Amino acid sequence: MATPVPTKRGKKPRNAAAPAAQPTGQVQSLTRGLKLLEAIAESHGSVALTELAQQSGLPNSTTHRLLTTMQQLGFVRQVGDLGYWTIGAHAFVVGSSFLQSRNLLAMVHPMLRKLMESSGETVNLAVLDLSDHQAVIIDQVQCSQLMRMSAPIGGKLPMHASGAGKAFLANLSEQQVTDLLHRKGLHHYTPHTLMSPQSLKENLAQVRKAGFAFDDEEHALGLRCVASCIYDEHGEPFAAISISGPVSRITDDRVTEIGAMVIKAAKDVTREYGGGR
Repeated sequence: MATPVPTKRGKKPRNAAAPAAQPTGQVQSLTRGLKLLEAIAESHGSVALTELAQQSGLPNSTTHRLLTTMQQLGFVRQVGDLGYWTIGAHAFVVGSSFLQSRNLLAMVHPMLRKLMESSGETVNLAVLDLSDHQAVIIDQVQCSQLMRMSAPIGGKLPMHASGAGKAFLANLSEQQVTDLLHRKGLHHYTPHTLMSPQSLKENLAQVRKAGFAFDDEEHALGLRCVASCIYDEHGEPFAAISISGPVSRITDDRVTEIGAMVIKAAKDVTREYGGGR
C-alpha cells in the first residue's frame, strides 16, 4: 500500500467524506479532536495529516489546528522527516487511569502468569469496549514455546470471531446480539468464521452452557482460544481471561481442560474484584 504524503496545510483533501451530523449535546471541536485521537491510535503507528483529514472529512487546516492543540497538551506528537502523527505519552497517562481506578492489572497479572505456567500457553486479559463493541487486549503473558500466539497490547478482537469477544456476547440477550449484528455485521476472517446470525447464536448458547467461549480458528487459521468473563459488582462482564495457542497443542482433548482453567481464573478475579453474577 502506498504511504500517503502530507500536502500543504489548508488544502482541502480530495474525496473527503462529508462530516457526520453532530449528535445532540456534544461539543463539536472536542468530538473532532477525540475522533482524530482514535484514528491515530487505530493506525498502530504513525499517520499523515492528509489521511486523518480524509478519514474525518475535515479540511487539512482544521485537522492541523486540532492536532496542534492536542500536541501542546501531550496527547499526540509528530515523528519523522514527514511529520507524521502518532500517540503522545500523555494519552497513555490518561488512559491508564482506567486500570489504576481499581488496579486491575496489578491484581490480575500474577494470575495470568500462573495460568500460563499451568497451561503452557499464552494468556491474555481483554476488556470490553462498549463504544465500539470490541474486545481490547490490555495485558498478556506469553509462553516460552517457539510457536505461540502474540497480539499487541491495545489490539482489538472481533466480538463474533474471538474467544473473549464471544464470551462477552454470550452475556447479551438474543435481541441485543441481533441489534449488534445489524450494526457491525459478520466480517469473514477464515473459512471457520461463523458467518450466519443463526450459527453464531447457537454457538453462544453452547458458551452459556459450558461457561467458556471457544474460538476454533475463527479469527486466524491454526490458532485456537478459550476464554471466560470477569464480572463487576453489578454482575456485568467487563473483562475476560483467555488462553491462546496453536491447534497442534490446544487439541480437542485439551479444550475442556483449558476451559476449566479459564473459568476458575475468571471466578477468582471476579471474587477478588468484588464482583459477581
